[in-house]
Amino acid sequence: MKLSIQDTDKAHLLDQLGEANRRFQQTYPGDKPDRQPVHTVYGGANLFKADTCVRMGDIALNNLHTYAPNFVELARVLQLKGHEHLPTLAQDIKALTARLDTMSAAERKHEHAWLAYSVYNKIVRKLQTEAVEDFRIDFEDGFGNRPDAEEDATAVQAATELALGMQKGTVSPFIGIRIKPFTEDMKARGIRTLDIFLTTLLEKTGGKLPDNFVVMLPKVTIPEQMTTMVRFFELLEKANGLEPGTLKMETMVEATQIIMDDEGRNPLMRIIRASEGRCVAAHFGTYDYTASAGITAKYQTMAHPVCDFAHHMTKVALGGTGIFVSDGATNVMPIGPHRGENLSYEQLRENRESVHNAWRQGFHHTTHSLINGLYQGWDLNPAQLPMRYAATYTFFLSSYDDAVHRLKTFVERAAISTLTGDIFDDAATGQGLLNFFLKALNCGAITEEEIKATGLTTAEIHTRSFFRILEGRRTQKA
Repeated sequence: MKLSIQDTDKAHLLDQLGEANRRFQQTYPGDKPDRQPVHTVYGGANLFKADTCVRMGDIALNNLHTYAPNFVELARVLQLKGHEHLPTLAQDIKALTARLDTMSAAERKHEHAWLAYSVYNKIVRKLQTEAVEDFRIDFEDGFGNRPDAEEDATAVQAATELALGMQKGTVSPFIGIRIKPFTEDMKARGIRTLDIFLTTLLEKTGGKLPDNFVVMLPKVTIPEQMTTMVRFFELLEKANGLEPGTLKMETMVEATQIIMDDEGRNPLMRIIRASEGRCVAAHFGTYDYTASAGITAKYQTMAHPVCDFAHHMTKVALGGTGIFVSDGATNVMPIGPHRGENLSYEQLRENRESVHNAWRQGFHHTTHSLINGLYQGWDLNPAQLPMRYAATYTFFLSSYDDAVHRLKTFVERAAISTLTGDIFDDAATGQGLLNFFLKALNCGAITEEEIKATGLTTAEIHTRSFFRILEGRRTQKA
């Protein structure tokens, strides 16, 4: 067959397109397979101790056992699937629990109680082993504006406690510090606190940072604030003997101007680029953002439509970049209004109703975030932790069967492509499907064995990369 265009001309055109495609792929490499914590717990820097995260787990577990002493109670409060079929009498609940305890995981799936039983027990196990996944030592809203001498002393104290926690192994897997914003009024204070904190910490640890350490810069509105942080990071790294690029940061989405600038553009990508590769996440600030949008305090909630608008604008701006996106916090605490040991029946009832109402609100807020693709949020009190995990585990377990079918089908279709020697263009989509299971595995919702139902092997799961899985299968069949 005669061709009308010379091969060299076609090759030149395709080479030019290839360059453009590669530039696009560098900007949008796809979702990262790295672990993303399901939450960040914020606590005032003045209250932080080496064992804070451990104590939070104890408080959270006590809260759960007090207001939901068994899985049936939790299922009824949250109206989990199958709750209407569960027993009401204590002896019947005890008998059902004992029967479920003797079953295999596969056998339980045929029971009405499966979801509620599984979620409850996973929450208990999580609170006992790793209640806090990510903690932020807060020098901003959680600390407030205090005299310079007091904040200086707190920075030293908090760094000393963190060093002790590192030594004792009581630090959460992800941890960091939130400084004051780089606004004109607060920029000097923010930099001074970070300098004191990091210098003290590195002196105490012999130059070692905790794993997954990050610095949160709040109230970012312009790229220059991020650039200033980068330049200061460089000075800190040089002064403290750290490898260049060691320090990482997060930004916050908590002003309307970070969603749309004065020229009607979304500036988020420019702000992320200004971090020069150091920014790993963008967190939504529910209450500052709603205030920025003119919402009065009574209606400042995660369920307000302006929050969904900001979420979707953030997702659209940063989708495919590998930047983690986190939702904000529920400000209703599941804590009863009455304190003390000798409470009346009426006071105990009011406490229970108050906590259960707060549980339902927190559960629904977190579920809403997960449905909208926000796999991380904020918690402000240890009593919120049970519902963080209740919503997260319910979400992953309820979606498990459908996700298995989708990934298994996708892997099989990709395998056909690799066998024919083609390049599989939808590897990013495959990574997204794989990431569902990786996120579920990381937080304790499912086991590695349960991922194998997709047809992946243990070795393939450990790669955490759909592209590498395809490469490996191609090599095996070659």
